[in-house]
Amino acid sequence: MGAMSLWHWVVVLVIVLLVFGAGKLPNVMGDMAKGMKAFKKGMRDDDVTVDDPKLSDNKPGTDVPR
Repeated sequence: MGAMSLWHWVVVLVIVLLVFGAGKLPNVMGDMAKGMKAFKKGMRDDDVTVDDPKLSDNKPGTDVPR
């Protein structure tokens, strides 16, 4: 009973189609794909190093002694 058989998946698919409708399902999947792309882009943007002079907050001549 632990594994899902083919009939379980058929019932789940029918319920999903009844809830979302056949027309809305592609829109929902498209929105999910856009969200995943935005998440991946955000994760990639966070990996930028601070060594890049364009991203540094310090302006020339404003060094603070440490």
